[in-house]
Amino acid sequence: MCGLVSIFGYRDAAVPIDRVELELIRDAMTSRGPDGSGLWLSDDGRVGMAHRRLALVDLSEAGAQPMASQDGLVRIVFNGEIYNYRELRARLEARGRIFVSRSDTEVLLHLYADRELEMFGDVRGMYAFAIWDERRRRLLAARDPLGIKPLYYADDGRILRMASQVKALLRGGGIESRRDPAGEVGFLLWGYVPDPFTIHRGIRALPAGCMMVAEQGRAPTLRTFCDLRAELAAAASRDLSPPPANAVRDRIRAALAESVNYHLIADVPVAIFQSAGLDSSAVTALATETRDAQLSTITLGFDEYRGTSQDETPLAAVVADRYATKHHTRWLGRNEFELHLERIVAAMDQPSTDGVNTYFVANAAHKLGLKAALSGIGGDELFGGYGSFRQVPAIAARWGRILPRPAGRALRKWLAPIIGRVTSPKYAAMLEYAGSYAGAYLLRRALFMPWEIAEILDPETVRDGLAALDTENSLSGAIEGIDAPFLKVAALEMTRYMRDQLLRDADWAGMAHSVEIRTPLADLDVIRAIAPLAAHKLLHKRKRELATVPNRPLPPALVKRAKSGFSVPLHQWMPTNGRRERGLRGWARRLAREFGFALQIDKSY
Repeated sequence: MCGLVSIFGYRDAAVPIDRVELELIRDAMTSRGPDGSGLWLSDDGRVGMAHRRLALVDLSEAGAQPMASQDGLVRIVFNGEIYNYRELRARLEARGRIFVSRSDTEVLLHLYADRELEMFGDVRGMYAFAIWDERRRRLLAARDPLGIKPLYYADDGRILRMASQVKALLRGGGIESRRDPAGEVGFLLWGYVPDPFTIHRGIRALPAGCMMVAEQGRAPTLRTFCDLRAELAAAASRDLSPPPANAVRDRIRAALAESVNYHLIADVPVAIFQSAGLDSSAVTALATETRDAQLSTITLGFDEYRGTSQDETPLAAVVADRYATKHHTRWLGRNEFELHLERIVAAMDQPSTDGVNTYFVANAAHKLGLKAALSGIGGDELFGGYGSFRQVPAIAARWGRILPRPAGRALRKWLAPIIGRVTSPKYAAMLEYAGSYAGAYLLRRALFMPWEIAEILDPETVRDGLAALDTENSLSGAIEGIDAPFLKVAALEMTRYMRDQLLRDADWAGMAHSVEIRTPLADLDVIRAIAPLAAHKLLHKRKRELATVPNRPLPPALVKRAKSGFSVPLHQWMPTNGRRERGLRGWARRLAREFGFALQIDKSY
């Protein structure tokens, strides 16, 4: 896990790259890489690279970046981990490649030299990187298929700038910072800023599974090398004969055990973020099967939840005891949240209503001297753990047949003020948005509905933002060609909530404390192995399938526990300030103010 910077003046009219700008962007990401820093400028001043390093694989100076090939003609800056780098290295050595380090970064460098733009099919990991090829006068940048690692860019028509954080790019001073209506509206709609938008017009996220190719004298182009929608569509078309007894369990176990084993690869200890959920518990169980050394597990406890059903700590301790981990519980309450509040907002690269729990558990890991941890992110999306897997297909199939859309909209306008006094105003919109998976998912996941945002932001921002987002068409595009209802919802959850919120929050919240968070359940090879089972309705127990995957099954008390989600007591922590909205919606309004959104005047705040 690191922070990268790359600047390329690809037009003849571009001014020489400013070394100070490179340093400012790089050092704005010091927490991403406290173990070292590097910088390189080309002789002609047209290309610059910089890097902050968090050393997890090959801790020596041989793994420092920017890293150059032996002839100095190819250079790379890289953020992430390549989990199969040892196999790739062996294959490249067999082809005559000579290595001078033990790092996965150098494997990428040689893989590019060997395969150039065809390199991505061989790589398993979470990554964002930029490679400069002097011979071809070409910059190649790429982001992993699930979007686990972030990469942002700004292109003014002459100079292409890239970095691991939005705020870092702005710190360099070379980018105009006007607000993007799509980013502001998108945040209030979802509780996160949806890719590829940011809250700044001039900055975009490189899409997951995409590469950007920029050559001297030519405008940069985007190319997709892996499309998760296409992967899920293909899963349903695979022919699966009726499986023999235990075949489904064995297939799930093989995929997850391999992934967990890969994600534990490091030259430093790797801990596990342990909740009372099936996801992290299965990861813990599988991890202890493959490691002789005792693993550390960390869980959060909240003072406000002590002794209630929302307290995760008792069951997390049961799991830790069963698998003999070195367990740590981090307790916190409202006073500590308020103490950290400014730091939490400052650490957020973009506003998000989630991530507070990850911030504090990463803080606990850092205090224990740990630099890497596994998380259970991805299990709900793959095994149908959310209510959306039941609700979205039902709403899409039934409710939309009752009234045509215009009549549903008219009814919503009349009902919303009444219903909103006693419960969520979403219920007033059931007949307006139901009838499609896109509309049903919006009803299920939206934080504020579109008409509510018009009461928070100025009208012009709302109009322009909604037009740019084109939300329902975008959601429909994410499931195009996917026939299985389960996989439709999985595609929406993976490419929206998981990618744009959970994984992004894991990045900023972990990096705030120089802790890399790895996600063995959010892994492309795992998805390829298990999605066909879901498409053919072979995941009969859904999330409970995870309970029997370890050699020592998960504790019965954990399996029987009703899913509640890992919640943070924001209702108790956030004051109402005269408004009845609390929890996530109140937190979203607070963040909108903190990030300087174009808010309408609201005297209650």
